[in-house]
Amino acid sequence: MGNGLLQSIADNVIFVIVCVSVAAALFLIAYGTEKAMQKKSGVKERILTTRKITMIGLFSALAVILHMLDFPIPFLAPGFYQMDFSEIPALVGAFAFGPVAGVMIEFCKILLKLVIKGTSTAFVGDLANFVIGCSLLLPASILYMFKKTKKRAIVSCVAGSVIMTVFGSAFNGIYLLPAFAKLFGMPMDAIIAAGAAINGSISNVTTFVIFAVAPMNIVKSVAACGVTMLIYKPLSPILKYANPALERRNVSTGNAEPS
Repeated sequence: MGNGLLQSIADNVIFVIVCVSVAAALFLIAYGTEKAMQKKSGVKERILTTRKITMIGLFSALAVILHMLDFPIPFLAPGFYQMDFSEIPALVGAFAFGPVAGVMIEFCKILLKLVIKGTSTAFVGDLANFVIGCSLLLPASILYMFKKTKKRAIVSCVAGSVIMTVFGSAFNGIYLLPAFAKLFGMPMDAIIAAGAAINGSISNVTTFVIFAVAPMNIVKSVAACGVTMLIYKPLSPILKYANPALERRNVSTGNAEPS
């Protein structure tokens, strides 16, 4: 019993270290890219200004509300996989204020959700939501940051959706599902069986990822990108006022917001 308790503590400590490391890595990627873009465009501004922090707080609040309105899609995946549309405000924020803001919105959203609601998946689902959400908004916002046009916005969203689907599915199969089984105490066979009850083609981790996880990621990314494309242009005058550097950067580089 003592050995089992020690092993459980060790597993949880390792998981916490992984979570912190992943969050730090994503933030550094976003920060490094944004600084490089600022240097290239000649814009001299702190990455996190007071106005940006205010908007990050606002978008985080919107994101956590959408995150807490999650719901299952029983014909796609077992009930412990929940669908939500919290990536919409995160993606809008990332397009308007840069990759760092997008990652911060995702991170604050998860922290707020844990404070308000706690976790029902031994924190594995929370890590998944953060990392997989960032796998959509980071590449999309980085690509869009270099050329702010409608065509580039579409290309960025498509690229982000593909990366989110591929990375999210692989991350689930390689790390998240085994971690969930270990930390939550649900045998992997039971997870596979839950998937097989929905789709008879599911018989192992690989088929579970292909027929359950990937479709969920596709639906989520397409919905987030579709809504973002619809609402970003009407919101852009407000967002430019909140981020004056956005307008200066567009003028200096000849970029235009998507119309």
